Amino acid sequence: MKKHKEGFALASLLKECAKKKDIARGATIYSDIMNRGLLDNNPYLASSLINMFSRCGVLTHAKNVLKELTNPCVVAWNALVSGYSHHGLSHEAVHTFERMPNEGILPNGVSFICILKACGNIGDMKKGKEIHHKLRSRNLLDDDIVLGTALVDMYAKCRMLIKAHQVLEELRVRSAVTWNAIISRYIEQGQVYGAFNCFQQMQTEGISPNAVTFICILKACSLMGCIETGEKIQEEIVRRGMLLKEDNVMLGNTLVDMYVKCGAFTKAKKVLEELPMQNVVSWSVVMAGFAENKHCQEALDCLERMRIKGLEPDIVTFITILKVCGSIGAIKRGERIHEEIVASGLLLDNNNNNSNIVLGTALVDMYAKCGMLRKAWLVL
Repeated sequence: MKKHKEGFALASLLKECAKKKDIARGATIYSDIMNRGLLDNNPYLASSLINMFSRCGVLTHAKNVLKELTNPCVVAWNALVSGYSHHGLSHEAVHTFERMPNEGILPNGVSFICILKACGNIGDMKKGKEIHHKLRSRNLLDDDIVLGTALVDMYAKCRMLIKAHQVLEELRVRSAVTWNAIISRYIEQGQVYGAFNCFQQMQTEGISPNAVTFICILKACSLMGCIETGEKIQEEIVRRGMLLKEDNVMLGNTLVDMYVKCGAFTKAKKVLEELPMQNVVSWSVVMAGFAENKHCQEALDCLERMRIKGLEPDIVTFITILKVCGSIGAIKRGERIHEEIVASGLLLDNNNNNSNIVLGTALVDMYAKCGMLRKAWLVL
């Protein structure tokens, strides 16, 4: 009983390590577990350990933990398959999944969800169809929305949208999440009308769109330049009060981006000003829209408005404004921006190497366009 309680406490700590990707602490806990011989007596602890190593990207250690178990359960195997899939090692995920029956492990719903994701990621239609057949033979699709959604998404990722739609229609239970899976793939593959049709069909069935659905449809409006439809979507979003929720900032940003992509810059700025929840991404989207369409003063005005709102520019904002300064020869403004960038340490941030290169290039380009070739050279 005491060992069980200790195992549960350690599993909770491992979960926290996985969340924070704290591999150093996780490795210390692993040593403690091994020294006290707690691993084989607690399947939950073993799977938590495998999950911790997997989430931290140390998949060799995760695999070794599974090997050390005398009688690993399906949860432990799932943790490793999920880890491989999560880190884009889909072939390894498939290989591990295929080993399970040989080790006397019967895959469950979670196993199939993980492997369907892996099949979709690598476009393994053959294995995906094989999994679909197994799900049917075991009647696992009858009431499992998450599993059904994973199957739909697998076919859609493999560019089998007609098959994905067919599978969706055959599901006994489906939700907004299920529809979102196929709507998002229609948009990714440029089949915007298919996305609109799904959007209408789900509502006909009485399934209410959620924030993700509206984000997808606003993107479809952007691709088609359907500003009228976008305005109707905005009305529905506002009617539902969805922009008032803190976790729906991305929805507001997508709404603003839709107006920018449709060329309605004034409308985009107005919507942005009225958003209850704003962030630097929202403002950068509008600034970039103004800048790309030669409305340079409006872009600079947005920068000032953003500052008044208490928001600080990020790398994307600075790159946009440097382009504006170069376009209109605003060397004084460009130099002030350069000073800000240096003071913020963005050019020295080793965590953003690629972004640093783009930002540095934007600085060089700004000085060059303003005829300050010596300064451009010094930035290099």
